[in-house]
Amino acid sequence: MSIFPKISLRPDVTDHLKSVFLNKELLATVGLQEAECRFQKLLTCLSQPPSYTCVRASTHLAPLEDIRHKLGEELKKQMCSPSAEEVSLQILPHPRIPDVLLLPVKGPRHVKQLSSEVVVGAQCGTAVLRGAHVFAPGIVASPKYMKAGDVVSVFSDLEGKCTRGALSFQGKRVFVGNGVAEMDRSSIFCTDETVRGIGVRMTEPLYQSPSFDGVLPRLVFLQNLPSVVVGHVLGPRPGERILDMCAAPGGKTCHIAALMGDQGEVVALDRIRNKIDRIRQNAQMLDLRCIKVHCFNSTQAVSSDPAQRAEGPPFPPESFDRVLLDAPCSSLGQRPNIASTYSLKEICSYQPLQRKLLHAAVRLLKKGGVLVYSTCTVTLAENEEQVSWALDAFPCLTLQPQVRTLETHRYVQ
Repeated sequence: MSIFPKISLRPDVTDHLKSVFLNKELLATVGLQEAECRFQKLLTCLSQPPSYTCVRASTHLAPLEDIRHKLGEELKKQMCSPSAEEVSLQILPHPRIPDVLLLPVKGPRHVKQLSSEVVVGAQCGTAVLRGAHVFAPGIVASPKYMKAGDVVSVFSDLEGKCTRGALSFQGKRVFVGNGVAEMDRSSIFCTDETVRGIGVRMTEPLYQSPSFDGVLPRLVFLQNLPSVVVGHVLGPRPGERILDMCAAPGGKTCHIAALMGDQGEVVALDRIRNKIDRIRQNAQMLDLRCIKVHCFNSTQAVSSDPAQRAEGPPFPPESFDRVLLDAPCSSLGQRPNIASTYSLKEICSYQPLQRKLLHAAVRLLKKGGVLVYSTCTVTLAENEEQVSWALDAFPCLTLQPQVRTLETHRYVQ
């Protein structure tokens, strides 16, 4: 049995999710006891990292085997670090996705907790579970006399209640592993300057996975497997015009452009201006020139003037061969997700926005084109119910199997 706790949610959110999950169709199929068991298993799985770390390889720049070899050489350097445990160098090609490498994750492991404790925020704790070290801005509490070189246990604050600069914290928290402090306490909290760099270098993480900080940034991209699958299901082809409606930070945008061989046009929209630069930076780093980025609200991306032929948004109806709508959502499916502080109102607030975006997506899609709707959440209201609504609202849409698309798409070199 796992020693790691279930995802931490507000009680009313848990009750709501359970009431929806235990629907009459599921109960009629498997019965109440099995349905409740599956719901509890879901909550446990959400808090833990996937069994494999997924790396998307830039196969438009180099063959997969070359990237695999270079990645192995880079990760061997981590094993040479005097503070690092032995890291498994098993790097596996995905059996069905031609631009994915998989690295097994070991855990949860039995790691002895120490008396000297550092507390980090939930976001930082999540990153540690994926193989990252603790960067100084994520530290919210440490021992009074902590010095560089001290061995410490790292805990993640699940509810965001630990006061920054505290000496200790006994609230709701979870242990994520042990490490060696790289900074004194005074360097983290007693300074007016912005704190940067690694605060604690993890040596005994609860889940063992290599750190990808600065590792082959042009050739490998740390990306969850479902996010990679989305690009293949969309099935972009060279020469097409494709829209990514909610594009930041640009991982899927760049993947689409790479799958097209950088031939055609990928239009990336996002309404938050400071995220737009990140997309441009990623595209430039990966030598992808077919990406056009605009700061724009995608709910307003359809022009009221069908004759408009401007390069940027809004666009005339039926402007794109394929449209990706990776919609804003409650993000409950991001793994690991050890804690969510969302209220029930916030969890239920995304459906109207998603439907506005779907309206725009359907209007911008050419007849016979492909629309992929995706989220990173597990709620029925944001997934299955939205697909059902879209099929009823737009008779021009038909539901297509994803497996066939994934198996037959081979535009990756």
